[in-house]
Amino acid sequence: MINITLKQLRYFDALVRAGHFGRASADCAISQPALSVQIREMEAAIGGALVERSARQIHLTALGAAFAPRVREILRAVDALDQLSRAARGPLSGPLRLGVIPTVAPYLLPAMVGALSDAFPGLELFPREAVTGKLVTDLIEARLDAAVVALPVSEPALTEMPLFDEAFVLVRPAAEAGLPVPSAETLPEMRLLLLEEGHCFRDQALTFCKLGPAGARTVMEGSSLSTLVQMVGAGIGVTLLPEIALPVETRSAQVDRVRLRAPAPGRRIGMVWRRSTPLDGPLRDVAAVLARLGAESLAQARALLP
Repeated sequence: MINITLKQLRYFDALVRAGHFGRASADCAISQPALSVQIREMEAAIGGALVERSARQIHLTALGAAFAPRVREILRAVDALDQLSRAARGPLSGPLRLGVIPTVAPYLLPAMVGALSDAFPGLELFPREAVTGKLVTDLIEARLDAAVVALPVSEPALTEMPLFDEAFVLVRPAAEAGLPVPSAETLPEMRLLLLEEGHCFRDQALTFCKLGPAGARTVMEGSSLSTLVQMVGAGIGVTLLPEIALPVETRSAQVDRVRLRAPAPGRRIGMVWRRSTPLDGPLRDVAAVLARLGAESLAQARALLP
């Protein structure tokens, strides 16, 4: 019988996903030498090499490639047993791996930690910030329990529960306060600043402005909403912000905040989780707490608008 541990299986799975010992060790919150030792011990127990090591990346051996999908199946089954046990204990407790997209996390996550702790005293929250595509993949592969994303995700394996709807707000240099509100067609002419590719918020803004892939190359990009607002304050262009971001991102910037003409663009934020999880009921309770937080945050944001 092969004597390998569940921890080693998780480390191997992380290494396969990352393709690099450094990134995998960071994902597992252990040192790179410690991860390497665990993988070598696993290989010794199996009796064969799982990976070919190089300075830049790792390559799976034939044995490693055969092991990888089976290891993932084992980890999914173990996680399913854990969720079944937690569901049987009643109120949600233990670790909750919750993903949040970057255009929501900075504005909702701080309050989320306290609110969920109050509502579920035995809960231990492990938040993870990532773009939607990454969160959906991690959800389906059972590396997350739930995620807060922009809806719809349209993934048959996931349950979607709306949390709140918010509009997009135009943010422009303070010197432009009082000028007419531009239309969707004229926004690109004003040097539109958007998030870099990979963010769903970018795609939603491009859709509103009726810009296809070719037009998208004409806009300026930033890595975060904070960067975009600072660029606007410097007079470089204009940008769109989700309402929930207004209190944090515009509190110290020299910018003008204005509602766009109707029908204004917007998005629906919701929580998603696997349809197969035994935690469906408790996760709906979590979603109810987040919906309340979202409503409170939006009320504060809308008070800043004329």
